[in-house]
Amino acid sequence: MSRLPFELLLALRYLRPKRTFVSVITLISVVGVALGVAVLMIVISVMSGFDQELRDKILGFNTHLKVVAAPRRTMQDYKRVMSIISSNREVKAVGPFVIGQVLIRTEPPQGVEPLNRAAYVRGIVPALETNLTILPHSIKEGKFDVGDRGLLIGLELAQELQVEAGDRVLIYSPGELEKWRKSVEEKQQKVSAGVEYEVRGIFDVGYFDFNASVVVVSLSDAQELFDLGTSVHGIMAMLKEPNRARLVGDQIQTILGPNYHATTWMEENANILNALVVEKNVQFVVLFFTMIVAALCILSALITFVIQKTREIGMLKALGATDLQVAGLFLSQGAFVGAIGDIAGYCFARLALAYRNEFLHFMDRVFGFSLFPPSIYQFTELPALILARDSLLICGSAWIICILGGAIPAWHAARLKPVEALRYE
Repeated sequence: MSRLPFELLLALRYLRPKRTFVSVITLISVVGVALGVAVLMIVISVMSGFDQELRDKILGFNTHLKVVAAPRRTMQDYKRVMSIISSNREVKAVGPFVIGQVLIRTEPPQGVEPLNRAAYVRGIVPALETNLTILPHSIKEGKFDVGDRGLLIGLELAQELQVEAGDRVLIYSPGELEKWRKSVEEKQQKVSAGVEYEVRGIFDVGYFDFNASVVVVSLSDAQELFDLGTSVHGIMAMLKEPNRARLVGDQIQTILGPNYHATTWMEENANILNALVVEKNVQFVVLFFTMIVAALCILSALITFVIQKTREIGMLKALGATDLQVAGLFLSQGAFVGAIGDIAGYCFARLALAYRNEFLHFMDRVFGFSLFPPSIYQFTELPALILARDSLLICGSAWIICILGGAIPAWHAARLKPVEALRYE
């Protein structure tokens, strides 16, 4: 004899496949729950992957904290500021930086039209950069060398300019362009020809915007480009815990005083990070209604089942079944349908996520264009991150909705009077 309560045994028996209209609706309900769970898990996992990958890529090339002087001022005493910042126990590495926009012009062979692009030049100290960013380990062509007018260029920008390691380019800084303008106004024969740099390496930090808009030179070369002398634009700092950047920034800013300002990586990228959070929440709410539709299918199936089994319900109550046991029979059916749909949807979602990029590449070949262009989404592969809390929330919510879908039929069946039920038809 089975030790299961009889209402559970009956629920399992009634769920066995039969060639009836109710069985078809039950099957549709299971498929609906499975699809709702699978689609919701896939979308939320991809959005979580986007968020995680974006944070990793941003923090791979950017630091957790930047400290700059008051607006429109350079930092003359940057070594003292570096010492103060590094004394904070939350800081694990610091380094000065210079950053600004420039114009890059290629030097092609005779007869070939040169190419021009605006980009951001970043001045670094090579010895300190290893502890600050992944740049030294992201060189795809050439070598990590910015000495003696050497330059590192992003992969996408290098492709746009059609340059390789060993080629030479001209860089025009705002100061050089201003000198050019004045010389034209004063009708002088001598004009600036830009500063010549050799492309020593091409880097790929995994983030399209950085690869397409940044070039890297030595700190001294950047200071010369922007006429900074011995000053810099600010100090970069890597922390032991990135999420504590705002707290550490406030501590450092309090010590340095009002003439300095600390900016966190979260503030610099607030727009895109907040947009991802909002989009993830909206998609969760919208796709959640898919499971509500499946619950309505369960409701329809169980209402039909109650009408079909009215006499059997009357017999059960006449034999001593309580209202709670009769209600439990229909709630159990909803729970079983939800459980089967949860398991099927979860397995399908894991399978789809495991082969997501293979499927994406297949669809690209079928349609003849990229469904996931890196220039828009910043990544060459579709990211995904399956979080336990998201899986529990989705599967748990689907299961509860399925149980609630059987609540009205269960309540109606429990209220049936044995005499009226037995008189049915």
